[in-house]
Amino acid sequence: MALKQHDEKYNDALSIIKCLKNAGHEAVFAGGCVRDMLLGDEPGDYDIATDAPPYEVEELFENTVPVGKQFGVILVIMNHRSYEVATFRSESEYSDGRRPDTICYAGMEEDAQRRDFTINGMFFDPVTDRLIDVVGGRKDLEDRLLRTIGDPDKRFREDYLRLLRAVRFAAGLGLQIESQTKKAIVASKHLVNAVAPERLCAELRLLLAGRSPGDAVNLMDDLGLFTEVFPELEPCRGCRQPKNYHPEGDVFTHTLLTLKELGSFPDFTVAMAALLHDSGKPEASRETPEKFPEHERIGAEVAKEACRRLRLTKNETKRIAWLVKMHMYFKDARNMKDSTLRRLFAEDGFDQLAVLSYADAMASWKRTEHIEYVLEKRNELSREEFCPKPLVNGYDLLDMGYRESRELGEILDRVFELQLNGDISTREEALTEAARYAEEINAPGAEER
Repeated sequence: MALKQHDEKYNDALSIIKCLKNAGHEAVFAGGCVRDMLLGDEPGDYDIATDAPPYEVEELFENTVPVGKQFGVILVIMNHRSYEVATFRSESEYSDGRRPDTICYAGMEEDAQRRDFTINGMFFDPVTDRLIDVVGGRKDLEDRLLRTIGDPDKRFREDYLRLLRAVRFAAGLGLQIESQTKKAIVASKHLVNAVAPERLCAELRLLLAGRSPGDAVNLMDDLGLFTEVFPELEPCRGCRQPKNYHPEGDVFTHTLLTLKELGSFPDFTVAMAALLHDSGKPEASRETPEKFPEHERIGAEVAKEACRRLRLTKNETKRIAWLVKMHMYFKDARNMKDSTLRRLFAEDGFDQLAVLSYADAMASWKRTEHIEYVLEKRNELSREEFCPKPLVNGYDLLDMGYRESRELGEILDRVFELQLNGDISTREEALTEAARYAEEINAPGAEER
């Protein structure tokens, strides 16, 4: 297999390796970039391993950042890109399930033995064009196997996040998990709850926005990890749905199918919304089995709590909850006023909602006419038509003698709806309608005019 990749990042990383070698050190590409090159994929990053201690790496390169100097890791900045340069090391026990208690600088083979999976434990010397594989990673890649290096129970106790990393690599690369490795994951599944939410969320971003998120989540479920990571969705398992709309099965089955329908590399917020979009159905169906009144509203609250627990950003949490709340909105589009649809078209999340709605439909009764109708309606309009500048604003109403109040917003919404419907088209018409509606609702200040 050809290992060379001649893009700019490769050339920068190669120059770092040559600089280290010219200074008398051993230096090689390490880990995931070697795996990706063997598979013919372009690596996202090029990590470098060397026998040079951190202080020598800092001396050799002009621009460095000591991101993990205590673990022998220095970032070398070159052409505005960063490259991780790590000193070969061995590690002691991991008391906190995340980091080694102590490290000791070592040789290349010892460094390989401390890594997680065989496919990530290979090295490549680009100067001599030599693959260095002391852990059997190349054969496991050829056999399509994911296997830990050494004792799998020990590997997962060292860093609990490896439980999810195993799923991501297996699903994303189309690998089977080796039997002892799989057994260890199942036995240690509860440890994923001890991972810091920020780290867990970072791994979920890679997994859910990866090459095969649907397969990844199905594998998580097979291994018992899904319920540990998303306990909010366990009530969906066994929650029945009417077969005429959901021939695929219960709410849980539908949820996993919806994520799978998103395909490869989906938007992370859409993927999260797909997982949580029907999370309100178990609660909504308690009084009326197989009927789900207000499940969108209930689900939006469940989604907010899940996102907060996982430490998603406020903007992501808000968007995911909105997508969950709105995921049934397209269904009644033919009965909506033009102004209602135009307001929807103007939403920042409209495109994401369309993707989620399509995946939801394809994961159930596979009827998408309502989505096609909405998209056709939007395509008939320019952005200026469905998101026009309002003919009047709050300052206009204040100038007319109205006082600041809740009613002021109602007046503006009413006038803007008329504008979106095409019932008014000039500023004068808008001001007239504003005055008429203000009188109707007795807005503060209207009696003084």
